[in-house]
Amino acid sequence: MSKQSNVRKMRVSFDLDEVLFVSPKTHKTEPPPRFPFNRIYQERLRLGTPELIHRLQSLGYDVWVYTSSFRSEKYIRRLFQHYGVHFDGIVNGDRHLAEVQRHSSTILPQKVPSRYQISLHVDDEAVIASWGREFGFQTYLLDAEDDNWKEKIIARADEIRKAAARQAGT
Repeated sequence: MSKQSNVRKMRVSFDLDEVLFVSPKTHKTEPPPRFPFNRIYQERLRLGTPELIHRLQSLGYDVWVYTSSFRSEKYIRRLFQHYGVHFDGIVNGDRHLAEVQRHSSTILPQKVPSRYQISLHVDDEAVIASWGREFGFQTYLLDAEDDNWKEKIIARADEIRKAAARQAGT
């Protein structure tokens, strides 16, 4: 077996609110799902979200959602199916509490991507980035409208993957 086949795919995760789900009043958005699904799924996706997720997956990344919201995994999966998007994993508030916080008497951050071997987490909260240093994960802070956001995230993921490959000696 080659060294390359032993290497696990790098995981990139995205927060939902203010990252993938944005307000059409402040951001460019994808068209809503067709009726009647636009009544069920009222969140609007940041323009370019399906394209970015497909591009990351075509480059060999696993793409996850890691959100502190309590939307069900089923709801998240079905909403994104309307855009042709499939996630490799989803961590919502319920899963985080059950698997990360569990019986710990210490209050942990609302997201700990390293617990799921996520190498890069995209979020809009600076506090998440500060936790990354302490809990062993990299972040990309996305907080404003940015027409080049997709390219910047791909570049950041590539930097992390190259650094990991250098450390592993591959």
